[in-house]
Amino acid sequence: MNTDELVELGQQLRVDSVRAAAAAGSGHPTSSMSAADLMAVLLANHLRYDFDRPDHPGNDRFILSKGHASPLMYSVFKAAGALDDDELLTFRKLGSRLEGHPTPRRLPWVETATGSLGQGLPVGVGIALSGKRLERADYRVWVVCGDSELAEGSVWEAAEHAGHERLDNLVAIVDVNRLGQRGPTRHGHDLDAYARRFRAFDWHTIEVDGHDVDAIDRAYGEAVSTLGQPTAILARTLKGKGVEGVEDREGLHGKPLPDADEAIAQLGGKRDLVVQVHQPPGDRALRSVPTGPGVDLPRWERGGDPTATRDAYGKALAALGTARDDIVALDGEVGDSTRAEYFAKEHPDRYFECYIAEQQMVAAAVGLAARGWVPYASSFAAFLSRAYDFVRMASVSGAGINLAGSHAGVAIGQDGPSQMGLEDLAMFRAVHDSTVLYPCDANQTARLVAETAGLDGIRYLRTSRGATPVIYGPDEEFPIGGSKVLRSSGEDRLTVVAAGVTVPEALAAADALDREGIRVRVIDLYSVKPVDRATLRQAAEDTGCLVTVEDHHPEGGLGDAVLDAFLDGRPVPRLVRLAVRTMPGSASPEEQLHAAGIDAESIAASVRLLVEQAIVR
Repeated sequence: MNTDELVELGQQLRVDSVRAAAAAGSGHPTSSMSAADLMAVLLANHLRYDFDRPDHPGNDRFILSKGHASPLMYSVFKAAGALDDDELLTFRKLGSRLEGHPTPRRLPWVETATGSLGQGLPVGVGIALSGKRLERADYRVWVVCGDSELAEGSVWEAAEHAGHERLDNLVAIVDVNRLGQRGPTRHGHDLDAYARRFRAFDWHTIEVDGHDVDAIDRAYGEAVSTLGQPTAILARTLKGKGVEGVEDREGLHGKPLPDADEAIAQLGGKRDLVVQVHQPPGDRALRSVPTGPGVDLPRWERGGDPTATRDAYGKALAALGTARDDIVALDGEVGDSTRAEYFAKEHPDRYFECYIAEQQMVAAAVGLAARGWVPYASSFAAFLSRAYDFVRMASVSGAGINLAGSHAGVAIGQDGPSQMGLEDLAMFRAVHDSTVLYPCDANQTARLVAETAGLDGIRYLRTSRGATPVIYGPDEEFPIGGSKVLRSSGEDRLTVVAAGVTVPEALAAADALDREGIRVRVIDLYSVKPVDRATLRQAAEDTGCLVTVEDHHPEGGLGDAVLDAFLDGRPVPRLVRLAVRTMPGSASPEEQLHAAGIDAESIAASVRLLVEQAIVR
């Protein structure tokens, strides 16, 4: 498009943003209006995209990181002919695809859910990594950011990652409109303040008037021709551009314009321009998921040498990577501890070192998943809490990612509470449609690693630092949503429910109690979510009392997962919870378990007390 046509298209995008927000009675039209010229030039002259084939492997990828400006995104889709005017005006209405903040669950042209600011660029880095290192494709990743979100540390984690990887297929377009939600941003219109920061992370920067369409066009051309560096285009814009009484005014964020009809008139009225978007080059076939032989998982002899589940995780992941070339692994610079290093040594081309930047690690996994890969990202369980908002938003996106948290619980020993994941089960159980697994031995871990590759949504696997007995044989099956009854008789006085490191402790306690004539049932509840309701209900019916034992805080962990099996209106059995209730210090793993009251001796003592008090049958 020429200059005049680009100006007209920018005005159309403003008008349609105003109209959509007015129809909804809510939204962010002023934030949309500031970036309208940036989007007009991108759509008409630089984006290569087949809207009829959003999965085309040659398509450029676009992310609106400032997701509250969704009226602008939907107006762009209308200008591209992907939406009609009637649907545009369903914005934010019940049942509409046009949500207040865009999600790929609703629209095929949306790469990732945005709206929690500071996440679009990190996910864009993951997509750009896929294009450059895995697909070796020539598509470009365009990310529109707001200036307010550049206060988020996750943006600079992404900037450093992109600079380190020399992602010259990535362009960040920063809409520097000076105003945030409650007032001016930290740096206002000081473009150089932002440029200095990007340049510090080895980015090429371009400063531009964000309402000069010719200057924008040249900036995009320069970004495309820049090699060896990602590019940040810093565009000075005005919030509410083009409407008197609204332009560059505070107090209008997140509100429809006071007089939409007058605003539309000032912008030149409604238009119906349709852009012929450039088509992507070539027509390569989509990468298919391999269908080779089954995974040759590592095997451990039942009753053999104790093995840490983190070791089993690493070896099983490497084996899975050998069987399937769509498996990728990421780690937060602790691969020698999580054992992701086993994958890195065997499949270095599909391994991504994210260093100590857990937000970026999870975001990169989301970006890789958006391109069809099956990512496994690992760190200490405790440190995944830093990335929790990214996990939450990954669920909103419907992303399929695997997360592995090692060094969980007090069982890690002397390192102390800063390293102990004691909240992770609660964290991941709360995520919509998540799967939460806590294996107790090597063979179980290996099987579950393979199982998670075929699941949807967020999958979390909790692993342990220390070696644990090999309880199961290598051919044992562990279906998701299942459990294993390890001790059972017709004389059971109660049921002990354990997972992970507390399973061998529960078995040792059961053996000691059996010698005293007290029989107890033991359940290995390796699938914490979904939980095996049928087995738990049967145990409650048979024994009347359930004792849960977990290396986790009592809130939200194994005990709550068991309780959920009885929240359908049926009688709730007596439930006793043994969990980590104090703030641990430094001690040996054995001392830690005992101090928390979750070792074999403590379990046996609790059972004896219940029996003596005649609380159980």
